[in-house]
Formats: sequence, C-alpha cells, structure tokens
Amino acid sequence: VAFVVCRSLEGLKTFSYLEELILDNNLLGNDLLLPRLPHLHTLMLNKNQISFQRNTCKMLLDHLADVVPSLQYLSLLGNMACPNELVCKEHDEDDYQRYRYFVLHKLSNLKFLDTRKVTRREREEALVRGAFMKVVKPK
Repeated sequence: VAFVVCRSLEGLKTFSYLEELILDNNLLGNDLLLPRLPHLHTLMLNKNQISFQRNTCKMLLDHLADVVPSLQYLSLLGNMACPNELVCKEHDEDDYQRYRYFVLHKLSNLKFLDTRKVTRREREEALVRGAFMKVVKPK
C-alpha cells in the first residue's frame, strides 16, 4: 500500500508490482497520468479535482483502463466527476447512478465503485447504455 501526497506521479513507475494506491486529498485533475501498473487492483482518488469537463473524464477513464488493467476497486468520492448528493445538493441519486453506468462502461472489471459493490444489473445496464450516461447539468 502506498500513501502519497504529491503533485507529480513520476516516481510511481518504479513500483510496477504495486497493488493498492491511495491518492486522496491531492490536487489531481483529469490530466492525471499513471504509469502502467498491471497489478494495481485498488485506486482511491477521493477529494481531488476530477470533473466531467468536456471529454477529459472520458479520456481519464480510458487511460485507467489502459494502464491499470487489473483495477477492481475505484473511488472518486469528493470529486466533481462523482455527482454524490452528499457533496453537492444539485445532484440526486439518479445522477449518481448515471455516473456509475458511465464509469462501469469504461472500466468493466470493477467490483466496487466508490463505497458500493457493483451489481450484475448495473454491469448489464452499463454495457447497453453506459456510453450515453455522462452526467451533464445545464447551466
């Protein structure tokens, strides 16, 4: 397990056998670039600056799918990308569920997303409609 407070993830490339990585409470955004970590199964990115601006979150999820193929546990709580009603009163449970479908569409091997276990029904829904479930609120 690595606990990192950082502005750069440059040094992670030397830990290719890393299995768990907690990057909570940093200033990491959608431009987050991890080195290839083939054994990483748990990634915590809580309370950072990840958002659904433009297509950058899609690119981040595509990047994670590529560099952390063994990822099973991901948490994005406390980021603008995660429309949790506890963090932002403008969002509701439906927004959060659409976010889950979108993330599961991109990262289909996840067993847990945030604090919830991924259900079979969610996985099926993510396959069918997940690509269209990005949460966007009009201004």
